[in-house]
Amino acid sequence: MLRTLRSLLRFQRIVRTLARHDALAPMEETGIAPGLVWIARRFSRRAAKGRPGQKLARALAEMGPSFIKLGQMLSTRADLVGEQVAQDLAELQDSLAPFDAALARQTIEDEFGQPPEALFTSFDNAPISAASIAQVHLASVKEAAPAVAQPPENDAEDTQPATPTPEERPVAVKILRPGIEKAFERDLEFLYWLAEWALRAQPKLKRFKPMDVVQVFETTVRLEMDLRMEGAAASELAENFEGDTTYSVPAIDWQRSSRRVLTMSRVSGIPLDDRDALIAAGHDVQEVLTKAAGIFFNQVFRDGFFHGDQHPGNMFVDRDGNILAVDFGIMGRLDWRTRRHLADMLIATLQGDYHRLAQVYMEAGYLPQRHALDVFAQALRSVCEPIAGRPLNEISFARLLAQLLRLTESFELPVQPQLLLLQKNMLMAEGVSRSLDPSLNIWSLAQPLIDAWMRENRGPEARLRETVEDVLHTLRRLPAVADNLDRATQELAAGRIGLHPDTLQKISQRQASAFARWALLIAVAALILAATAAF
Repeated sequence: MLRTLRSLLRFQRIVRTLARHDALAPMEETGIAPGLVWIARRFSRRAAKGRPGQKLARALAEMGPSFIKLGQMLSTRADLVGEQVAQDLAELQDSLAPFDAALARQTIEDEFGQPPEALFTSFDNAPISAASIAQVHLASVKEAAPAVAQPPENDAEDTQPATPTPEERPVAVKILRPGIEKAFERDLEFLYWLAEWALRAQPKLKRFKPMDVVQVFETTVRLEMDLRMEGAAASELAENFEGDTTYSVPAIDWQRSSRRVLTMSRVSGIPLDDRDALIAAGHDVQEVLTKAAGIFFNQVFRDGFFHGDQHPGNMFVDRDGNILAVDFGIMGRLDWRTRRHLADMLIATLQGDYHRLAQVYMEAGYLPQRHALDVFAQALRSVCEPIAGRPLNEISFARLLAQLLRLTESFELPVQPQLLLLQKNMLMAEGVSRSLDPSLNIWSLAQPLIDAWMRENRGPEARLRETVEDVLHTLRRLPAVADNLDRATQELAAGRIGLHPDTLQKISQRQASAFARWALLIAVAALILAATAAF
């Protein structure tokens, strides 16, 4: 009862905020909770300007950190809120008023048991940025410089290393907002209550899976509120691009990092979408975009691990024209199977083979078996045919992916969260590309990488290699399968599973016979494939 009362009071305040910003248009357009919309309209400010998504973004920003993050997550769900609203929410910036420096310093002392002065040689009280979850302060640390050999005074003396002197290294310190965990728990309780209430009041919302949406939101924000996870993500991303000078990730100072404090090397550069500043600095815009395209492609397809919030505020260009990234709280992962299906979808789309495209959806498990493949292929054609034959620089692959994902409504396809996050970042990448040079398309710049990856991973040789590897993997598992069968037989024989002796003997014979047949078939298939690969 107390939970319901708290939620109702919070609900009242939130409805008033949405109404003041005239931010209920998405609900009104979809016919969700018309009575609620009518009541809220009594408080609405009709003079509010902007598109529905922009009004909603302003209302969410006023509601606080949790709702800012919720809006950012909803920007990946064009299937829920519509493409235009999703794009507007993608521009939702989580810049907030900074919290007091004394609280930031207290957090450091609570985490490490010593004041900032004991950890840093300098610490700026004024933060350089303040977001919904944390804010960032500039600082510096002293480290022992590597020993440098000094030339001897004469040939008779040995070379002695000079005494190293400490060097000051600039760093950035990210600190969680005080009380953010409690505020998040309070908002989370309300969002779960709201999802349950919405399902009871409007059963047709079931296909949108509101409870699942809140659960994904909870998982995402909990990870963001553990800054050690962000540090680990940055470390993994840096490892993936080791030796690649086109992309830089701040180094994590693990000695000065914890759950609520993250210390990293300081980076600086020109925001990726600031065309005038890039040109003034002497950078070639097309070269910068080519590097950005290659980085995005390698993250998604080569590594299957990509920066999940690649808006211009997190991407910079250094003095050499290379890309710098910050803020690794949201990351996306695509397993090899998903990457393979994405590649096959792209090939089928570019070839206009919509039946094959539908088959890939089926193979990936995105299309339920009960739907007719030909009908789904026709639906795919309706989405893809308008772009057929058009130059790459005129095609928005992010919009295409969004339209393909929106087929979920008609064919009841399961939502793929990893693809929604990918689509959001593709939209961001295309937006930056067009702001820098409308005549270019970031995907056409990545074309050489795409072609090479396709040949290596989805060409005939790659498919044959993949089949051979699958067969060899199965062969390697045969001894384990045999051991499991033997143990099962022993368990039965020992009487731990009660069966008649005659039944036990028949089962054992059938298992041995089936095992022998499968072993023989797999061995023959492996030999044939190996012989084929040799030629």
